[in-house]
This record gives sequence, structure tokens and C-alpha cells, in this order.
Amino acid sequence: MRLILLIIIISIGATALAAPDGAQLYARHCATCHGDKGGGGVGVPLALASFLESVDDAFLRQTIRHGRPGRVMPSFPKLSDAQLDALVGYIRAWSGKPAPEFVATPVKADPVHGKALFASYCATCHGEHGEGGKGTGVTFSRRRDLPIIAPALNNPGFLQAATDEMIKHTLFYGREGTPMRSYLQQGLSEQDISDLVAYVRSFEKQADDTKLAKTVPVEKIIVAESPYTLEETVDNLKDAIISQNFQLIRTDLLEHGLVEEGKESKKEVILHFCNFKFLYDALAIDPRVGLFLPCRVTVVERAGKVQVMTINPLYLSHLFNNEELDEACEHMHGIYTSIIEDTTL
Repeated sequence: MRLILLIIIISIGATALAAPDGAQLYARHCATCHGDKGGGGVGVPLALASFLESVDDAFLRQTIRHGRPGRVMPSFPKLSDAQLDALVGYIRAWSGKPAPEFVATPVKADPVHGKALFASYCATCHGEHGEGGKGTGVTFSRRRDLPIIAPALNNPGFLQAATDEMIKHTLFYGREGTPMRSYLQQGLSEQDISDLVAYVRSFEKQADDTKLAKTVPVEKIIVAESPYTLEETVDNLKDAIISQNFQLIRTDLLEHGLVEEGKESKKEVILHFCNFKFLYDALAIDPRVGLFLPCRVTVVERAGKVQVMTINPLYLSHLFNNEELDEACEHMHGIYTSIIEDTTL
């Protein structure tokens, strides 16, 4: 009898350990962007009643799994199905209502007429080609008058997650608490709304496959060997920074503040510099660039060889998943490359 009881206790304990905790998963993976209680921030407000009443659980699962390429929302391919279910269950609990159910049957409608309607009713918020509201959801660095930025309807992640019926439901009823109004109340017929859905669905054919298969830069840092001494290389670097219209902020030992004062390696030097207009413009696009701006370049001497190195902004651009930031990161990559080339020539 004791043996049976022990087996039952162990079995119950193992089950409890194996069951994912949706609240913990949300705190770990979602709260930073969507808020502790789902109120929104960098990400959309998930606890908004009109949102939860207009999306089914399959939409939430697909969104978490595949994200929104180029729109800040990352994908979570490593979460198990059980973890996904736990996360969705935790988010769904904010509604207090059962999830709506949508069929996956495509609408039969006229996308040409839908395109004309889209230009009249949707493009102002969602962009001429469905590219979404400017800002890609990152609004900590600017005024935020609305609870949500219009999503990118041409985004492959959205189109993969949303069924035609779900999109149609949103157009029918709108989303209270956001600028998205009911299109029925705006005077459109059910057929008009179906035509709009057909046009939105046509974005799948227009999607640029290269965005989905964007090459991830292999090099996390830009590095070059210098033919000069450490001191000469640092002097060259200062001149190269100023020639690129950047202001040199300070020169410091790399280990300063990391080891006991006076024990820093004299063969590892870091230079901090900035173009403040570029910094301001980049922060307005995405405040996370503060993680690597102002700029820094390091000069080290090891085994008699001097190297100049810095982070690769193209790699960081990939990590941030923000297409608006890509151009700034490409520009920064060009500047870093030019500075390092001028330093080591």
C-alpha cells in the first residue's frame, strides 16, 4: 500500500513539474514588450478586450511561434507546443470569455474592388501597401496617443496567422479602444468587407521572399589588423573618427571599472564617440539602439599584433527585427568600416 501511495505521489509530482506555467513563460518572454498585465508598451496591448474577442487561439499560437518578420515581434521556435498552449491560456484568461472560433475557409470576393476600398478606408493607418503604421510598434521614444500602432497587413507572419474569417470579423466590428472602427458602421456592405479581405489576402502573392530569408551576417564584430603600434593606431583612430564628422567623447582603458584601479591592461584601449544628430534619429526609430550607441571602437595588442575592432551593426539589426532600423544600421556599418580602414591603412 505504501509503495502504491509513493508511486502516486511521485507521479503527481512529475506531472506538476512537467506542466508549463503560463504566467512564468509570459513574464520571461512577453512582459518586457507587452507589459506585466498585458497593457502594452513596445508591443500591442494583449489584454485589450476587443483584441481578445476578435482573435482565436490559433492566431495567438501562430503569432508567438512565427512572430512578425521585420516588425519587432520575434519568433519563438524553441517553445514546445505545451509551452505555447500555456502561454495562450494565460493570455486568454484576461478576457474571461471563451476564445472565438474562426474557420479557415478563404473568402470568395473581388480583390480589385477591395484594393480601391483599401485606398479609401485603410491606407491612412495601415499604409498604402499594407506596410503598417510608422514606428513598427516601438514608441517609448516618442509621444504615444494611441494604444496600438496599425499593424502591417502585408506582413507574412500576420498573413500566416490570420484567417480570412478573423480579418472579416475585425472589419465587421472594429476594435473598441483603438482607432479601428467597424466598417459596417462606416457604411460598407458585407460584400465590400469580403472584397477588402480578398485584397489583404492578395498581399501574400506580393510578399518579398527575400525578407523572409534575409541573410544573417556571420560576423558579430568588424575587425582589422593594424600595421602600426598601439599608440599610433589609437592616434590614427582619433583622426579617422573626427574626419567622419563624429565627436570624440573619451579615450579609456577597456578594463576601466571592471578590475581594480591601476591593474587595467594598457594594451586594450576603447574610444567612445558620437554624431548626436545620428544618435537622435536612431533613437527615434528604436530606443534599443541605446544598447550600442554612442559608438565604440576598441584597439588591442596581443602577441605583438595590434587589432582594431567593433560590433557589427548589421548583426544587431538582425537581432532587433525592425526594418526601419535596418537602414540606420547599414549606414553605421559603412561608417565603422571606413573608420577602421582609414585607421589601418
